[in-house]
Amino acid sequence: LAGASGVEAWVLPQPDFPTLLFLLILSHRHALLAVPTGHTAGSELAFVQEPGDVVAVREHPLVLPCQVEGEPPVSISWQRDGLALANDSGATLMPDGSLHLRDGLDLAALPSRRSLPSRAHEYHCVAQNRYGRLVSRRARVQLASLSRFHQHPESVEVEQGGVARFQCLIRGVPEPSISWEHNGTALSTADHRITLLPGGILHITSMSQADVGTYHCVAHNVANIRHSQDAQLSLSKGGGAGEPEILSGPQNLTLTVHQTAVLECIATGHPQPLVSWSRLDGRSIGVEGIQVLGTGNLMISDVSVQHSGVYVCAANWPGTRVRRTAQGILLVQAPPEFVQWPQSLSKPAGSSAIFTCVAQGVPEPHLIWLKNGKVLSPGDNIQLTHNNSTLMLAGISVEDEAIYQCVAENSAGSNQASAHLAVTGDPEPPPAPRGLRAMALSTSAIRVEGERCWVAKLFCSSEPAGSELQEAVGKSTFEHVFSNLEPATAYSIHLWAYSAEGASQDSASIHASTMGSTPAVLGFSAKVLNATSVQASWELPPQLGPIQGFKLFHRKLPASHFEGPLLLASSVSSFLYTDLEPAALYEIKLQAFNGNGDGNSSVRFVSLRDSKAGCSCSQDESSSLPGVMVGIHVGLAALIVCLLCLLLGWRHRKTVYITVAQGQRAGKSPYPLLIHFTNEETEAEGESQFFSELCGISSGRRPDGLHKAGQRTLWLSRQWTGGRSGPEPEPWHPVQKDGAQLLHPWGIWNRMKGWG
Repeated sequence: LAGASGVEAWVLPQPDFPTLLFLLILSHRHALLAVPTGHTAGSELAFVQEPGDVVAVREHPLVLPCQVEGEPPVSISWQRDGLALANDSGATLMPDGSLHLRDGLDLAALPSRRSLPSRAHEYHCVAQNRYGRLVSRRARVQLASLSRFHQHPESVEVEQGGVARFQCLIRGVPEPSISWEHNGTALSTADHRITLLPGGILHITSMSQADVGTYHCVAHNVANIRHSQDAQLSLSKGGGAGEPEILSGPQNLTLTVHQTAVLECIATGHPQPLVSWSRLDGRSIGVEGIQVLGTGNLMISDVSVQHSGVYVCAANWPGTRVRRTAQGILLVQAPPEFVQWPQSLSKPAGSSAIFTCVAQGVPEPHLIWLKNGKVLSPGDNIQLTHNNSTLMLAGISVEDEAIYQCVAENSAGSNQASAHLAVTGDPEPPPAPRGLRAMALSTSAIRVEGERCWVAKLFCSSEPAGSELQEAVGKSTFEHVFSNLEPATAYSIHLWAYSAEGASQDSASIHASTMGSTPAVLGFSAKVLNATSVQASWELPPQLGPIQGFKLFHRKLPASHFEGPLLLASSVSSFLYTDLEPAALYEIKLQAFNGNGDGNSSVRFVSLRDSKAGCSCSQDESSSLPGVMVGIHVGLAALIVCLLCLLLGWRHRKTVYITVAQGQRAGKSPYPLLIHFTNEETEAEGESQFFSELCGISSGRRPDGLHKAGQRTLWLSRQWTGGRSGPEPEPWHPVQKDGAQLLHPWGIWNRMKGWG
């Protein structure tokens, strides 16, 4: 684990670490699925939170945080300026590993290193367990202070409409805030002519009589408040036209990333010159985070390394070549960040171990290596190459087993990354894995989760087919989903760890069951027993477990609501309906159910119009009314056709051609019959034509305009053309208005007898 400014990075282990093998055993098929995994070095010893640079205030306590994770027991101690803290140092170790400093005065009484500012000290948190010793990055603690003024503002004379500049200089920890007072009153920054810059700089543009008076700056931080000496601002007599002049140009700045840079540029002249900015290397300054303060000061917010460069301020009169320039250097530093972390290794005695560590920052970080918290130097079996980025240990032994740290430091900060070297001796299998969890996701999937690990490969095999599947997987936290499983089935899951030394003991098994599915009805049918009785029957599943019972519904058409349900036990396979209405059409629906809900319904239609001709028509869920009497209708229609042939042939002695057609609607039951009678002789001669049509299309309309919307009625039509003698055709009459009886042959015959 490498940490910098609260950022953590996990180090992936090498394949030498043990792998974990998952076994999923089906309770009734004995199929096998196995997943080998590894583990990270994070479980050995690592910092969760490291101390950082802070400022201590007199008479105020201070806490330096330090949190560690690793295999217990873990001990935590602290160092100050490289030496272990004594019990009488005024510091207290808290239960969570943090260090409590009683008072900032304790820091003031301690001598500091020559390389550090006065009243500044470096602290390190030290953690240790059986794997080794780990040292945190440095935390610089400084006592809050505020120096005397190094520079006081100076009196100036400025022309009417000109620019006045004051500056005071003072140092402090933390950096003090500076404000200004005019004639003893705080100067308001709401006036756009007033500009306050970092470093104690004050600009007043468009000078007027109201600005005349005394000015001084006020510096304050948590340590103290100080007032500078007074400076006088007065008006001078105007000097007329003057060429542009840069009164104060940008100063060289050194900042750290994410800070704010302000580059000063104030120019005078008559008329007032324009101020512009550019980079000496010709690159664009950009627009994001860029702002102009006052008449020409450049502010860059949240600076990055890319903002480093030489900035040029130019003052010129528009439309002329008169130009004055000044330049300053902006240097942005960045603390070290690791590009490559050292990785934990497990090596046999006598072999070599190589750790690699690459860090970047501005300026270039310096790398040092620690073994259990102590600095490593080249010699014996230790080699440092590539500017200390590579550490090689040759001919390792048990004494080399430790935690090795790569520490990167520059003037902007420090960072550290660690890795563990394990030296293997006699073969010893890995310990049994722990922390296994399983949860059902659906009827065919179970998710298995484990402790943080590295998954290497997935193996899947089954019996008796013996097929095998291999799938590469990689995750920082182990999680795997077993799919294509049986619904409502219990599974037992086991875990083993494997390494070159062998297999671990069997882990504690866990159990999980896939979710169940809703049942389906098998072989549903309905049989008419007599004019008022219908028997509904269905098949039972081979195993009664998936079904807890049945729900039976019925309704007499065309009613819109079902009666029921009747709840029947899972062992019941039939039900007898009695006392039904004779000559009625019924719809019967059956559903099976269990703890997961109701299954899909199966529907049957039965007609009691003729008890000898029962109907058992099948539809699932939604369907239109089928032609329950189509077969009988076709036979009776054929009989009508024969009678019509004899009748027409005898009465008219003419050949009559009869066409019987039956339509089909897409996805629904057939149309009722459509019969055409055509007298070929009269049609051929053109003298007269006899045409009769019988139709029962629900969407059709009566030719006389009396049709009602949605009416399902068969109509008998009669039409004459030509000079045929005989009685006038009678008005249109319905043969049958009941939509359940689509064709009534005797009604057709009775109507046709009146035609002569």
